[in-house]
Amino acid sequence: MDNMAWYSILAAIIWDFLPVWISITLVFAFSIMHQKKLGLYGKLFNSNVGMIGLGLVLFWIFTAVFADLITQFDAYSQLSGMKNKHPGTPVQGMEDAYYLLGGDRLARDVFSRMVYGSQTVLIIAPAATLFAFMVGITLGLPAGYFTGHLDSVLSFISNLVLAFPVILLFYLLVTPEIRATGIPIYLAAVLFVFPIVFVLLLFKTRFIAQPQKLKAYVAVTLVLGLWAYSGLAFNADPLGVWSMDPNLLNIFVSVVFVNSPTVFRIVRGLTLDIKTRDYVAAAQTRGETPWYIMLWEILPNARGPLIVDFCLRIGYTTILLGTLGFFGLGVSPESPDWGLTINEGRKLITLNPFPAIAPALALMSLVLGLNLLADGLREQSLKD
Repeated sequence: MDNMAWYSILAAIIWDFLPVWISITLVFAFSIMHQKKLGLYGKLFNSNVGMIGLGLVLFWIFTAVFADLITQFDAYSQLSGMKNKHPGTPVQGMEDAYYLLGGDRLARDVFSRMVYGSQTVLIIAPAATLFAFMVGITLGLPAGYFTGHLDSVLSFISNLVLAFPVILLFYLLVTPEIRATGIPIYLAAVLFVFPIVFVLLLFKTRFIAQPQKLKAYVAVTLVLGLWAYSGLAFNADPLGVWSMDPNLLNIFVSVVFVNSPTVFRIVRGLTLDIKTRDYVAAAQTRGETPWYIMLWEILPNARGPLIVDFCLRIGYTTILLGTLGFFGLGVSPESPDWGLTINEGRKLITLNPFPAIAPALALMSLVLGLNLLADGLREQSLKD
């Protein structure tokens, strides 16, 4: 069998992504049909930039979901004779099987590693960013609302973290030597409490007049929250449902720790502005508690800028994860992490550029999609 022609390779790649194309089409069709009922998300379809960004992001989300259907090979499989092969090289002994984007220096399929690499990014980046937002919101709201000594202390700690170069701080937090000291576990013990506290405050302020419902929600939150907390922070879940590899914990905690101060400053600034509005004064006149005002009057009215920043921050986190992977500090040395794959591919880029180019384009397109999505959301939120 001869190598495939470039147009055949392109056609085969497009065909392999068929589940992704179908899923994107269904999401767009449903969203446009119910556009008026979907709030800010629905308004996104009035923006060409936003739709392009959403399309790129959905592409990689569905790629991660359907990775097993898209690829012919496992991301870790090494096949004899496929080392540093060019795109479209047929696999000996397998009928109609090709390395569509060639093979890397360990004879693994570049296309499969690019596809499976999306899972690594889309598991860590959004989840860690969400945790960072819960930390930043839980601390930023009272800092901006109460000001005074609380604001001074929290702002000083935030500025202290932000004063350190982000990449260097990130690099230090994920090194094996730091892990040996137990610092990531101590940070996880503190940072992972905030999502539980945030949800408890939401329920307490919302259902304070319905004690039975409040008790039920609090009980469920504590059971599920502490169960997940014990597994994620200390790997001590007796049922083994919640767990996090030490290397992954390092990266996850580092993302949360690095992003939280910036989110804190954004939330604090928005709170300082919004708390002067008439509807906040009306809530204070009604005798609402400070936390009710913060969570149900101020926070909903700050959602536009926060949603935009959330999208942008996932993009920043994706770049940070790629940087760590490039320096060999990713999830694992064999992982199809895009940054690690780029680093491995660059060593032989003159012989075969595709192992480096494919994950680089994937990383670039995801970050571009997130930035365009954020621009579209910003454009539509300003029209509210």
